[in-house]
Amino acid sequence: MRLLLFLLMTLPSAAAEHLIFLGTYTRTTSQGIYAVRLDAATGALSAPVLAATTPNPSWITFTPDGKILYAVSESDAMAAAFRVDSTRGTLSPLQTPQSSGGAAPCHLVVDPTQRTLLVANYHTGIVAAMPLLADGTLGSPNVIQHTGHSLNPERQASPHVHSVTLSPDGRFVLVCDLGLDRIFTYRVDAAQSRLTPATPPAVATPPGSGPRHSVFGADGCHAYAVTEMGSTVLAFDYDPATGALTLRQSLSTLPPDFKGSSTGAEIRLHPNGRFVYASNRGHDSIAIFGVDAASGRLTLVAITPCGGRNPRSFALSPDGAWLVCANQNSNSLTVFRVDPATGQLTSTGHAATVPLPVCVLFAR
Repeated sequence: MRLLLFLLMTLPSAAAEHLIFLGTYTRTTSQGIYAVRLDAATGALSAPVLAATTPNPSWITFTPDGKILYAVSESDAMAAAFRVDSTRGTLSPLQTPQSSGGAAPCHLVVDPTQRTLLVANYHTGIVAAMPLLADGTLGSPNVIQHTGHSLNPERQASPHVHSVTLSPDGRFVLVCDLGLDRIFTYRVDAAQSRLTPATPPAVATPPGSGPRHSVFGADGCHAYAVTEMGSTVLAFDYDPATGALTLRQSLSTLPPDFKGSSTGAEIRLHPNGRFVYASNRGHDSIAIFGVDAASGRLTLVAITPCGGRNPRSFALSPDGAWLVCANQNSNSLTVFRVDPATGQLTSTGHAATVPLPVCVLFAR
């Protein structure tokens, strides 16, 4: 009995709350990155507070150890580094922002060894690899320039790199190029902060679809991408040895009777690996797909209203119990309870006001 009591006392307790950092656009009243806490029992949100002043941090990410946060400065073509104080929910600058290697950086990720930061630069179609020094500060970027165009003369007259997604082992990065209707695969040399094209170097997506963000499946042998212009989720087989993608499936994120204008935005995998979520801006909803464990194929489960306007980003809590959605055009965060067995979302009614929220990041 004493041994049982000891074991129960030493088991890690469930988190009482989750700390969340929020990237925003600062073209109205926002001043940068905000912090908010989510009650892990009820889903209630605290009042958001400013964690760091920085211009247009439209995407933010952590180092694998959670001690440093990196942010794009989309309007200034910069990347910034901050030391994280998770107890206070604050961020301290490590250095002055550094060039991201291109214009309008919109997405970034840190490799598992914490030696390289990868950055997607949208306007110039450039993917950059930035060295990380031992203290987390950023060095000068090594860049790869994409060239070409695709079907849509307004949106795809030139390359537009929209995201960088590392493979589970960190050996490859998937680069969604909205302007070229391609998802490129590069080998990552984290020690030298350099990228080289894989073989084959890219997979085509349907013409005019505009791939935006991607995520890997739990088994490491499948990947999924949301298309901005096509409002679809694409399912791929992934070869961990070569980094090659093979398109297997395309599913709409919208109801078949929807006639309005809408674009795809965010895609996430549930921590249990059984569900993929994708957001619709215009239809203002989140589509839920079940994942077949054997084949990686998707089946639509439901399409749920997001509770706001223009759900540009959302994220799931590390325990998979909550989904928090950033609704850019209604200046709001909305909270959903997640059923881990069915993937279904239930609105909690809890919300918070944040100016132009566009990225949701749960603290590690």
